[in-house]
Amino acid sequence: MGILPIKGQSSYFPPKMKSSSKVRFGIIGCSRIAKKAMLPAINDAELAEIGMIGSRSKERALDYCKKFGCSSYGNYKDVLSNDEIDAVYISLPVGMHEEWTIKAAESGKHVLCEKSSTTSLDSAKRMVEACRKNGVRLLEGFMFRYHPQHKRVISLVKQGALGDLLSFYGCFGFPFPDDNDPKLNKGLGGGSLNDSAAYAIYASRMIFEEEPLSVACRLKMDSKLGIDVKSDIFLAYANGKAAFISSAFGAYFQSTYSIWGSKSHLRVKRAYAVPKDMNTSIFLDADDKISEIIVEPEDHFRLMVDDFCREILNKGKNKKNFESDLLNQARVLEAARLSNREGRIVKISELP
Repeated sequence: MGILPIKGQSSYFPPKMKSSSKVRFGIIGCSRIAKKAMLPAINDAELAEIGMIGSRSKERALDYCKKFGCSSYGNYKDVLSNDEIDAVYISLPVGMHEEWTIKAAESGKHVLCEKSSTTSLDSAKRMVEACRKNGVRLLEGFMFRYHPQHKRVISLVKQGALGDLLSFYGCFGFPFPDDNDPKLNKGLGGGSLNDSAAYAIYASRMIFEEEPLSVACRLKMDSKLGIDVKSDIFLAYANGKAAFISSAFGAYFQSTYSIWGSKSHLRVKRAYAVPKDMNTSIFLDADDKISEIIVEPEDHFRLMVDDFCREILNKGKNKKNFESDLLNQARVLEAARLSNREGRIVKISELP
């Protein structure tokens, strides 16, 4: 589902773990998503535990420690210098991901980095190279891919329920963020493309199980903020398949995708932002009859954490290429930026 197996000998030689059964996480950044979803997921995970919390604010770090039962806290550098920490979860604005991923890698820490991974393809390459050089793993935190509803969708596709795949339609948007939200800060990598369109782009790659051939993108810019507040993207895939992506700030909430095939049409009601106590529904429209498939609640953040830890604890015998997946996603986003800037269709093959 987007993450390809590693062929041949892995080039990763992970640093010695402090525990053979659990990965001890240091938290870099006390964001809302960390508080709401990721820290609870790490606490609930089978293979992980919170070892230290880092923030620019001592008071905020202490508050998070009390809430999540952690006794150690400090600033970001303190987390990286802690020999008891095996991996870090980076929950900072997109524009800060490269700096702290590289610093974490150089400190011998595995990295689970919030999405989007960074602001450019060159930046993504530097992040991956630093992790490879220091023998640590790097995962871009698209948690939604782990929700069981998508496995069900892919199973239906493989069973031929949709026939030949024709098009993918992905939509993710929501009301305008608060004024102080990093999503609106150009210097911190804000904008709708990095923040929300990236989900639907990833979903199309996941469903088609391949990379797009070319990208056409139009971004609506906010002249005062200097960021894109709406994106419309066309991805051309092999054999005539296509993906249409739309995202927006200041919109009626949508978090969905649909797939059109030669035999039927499928729609996922809630695709990306899914609370762990929420049922999800897959609607299959075939032969003039719509069937609803209900998928029971699941914490896709917890599933992601355990999958990442499982790879780390495999001690170099890795099965998934998180890093190449991150680069492939970054390449599509870079093509979208270039397409918008130059007003043309950009072939993925143009980007090394």
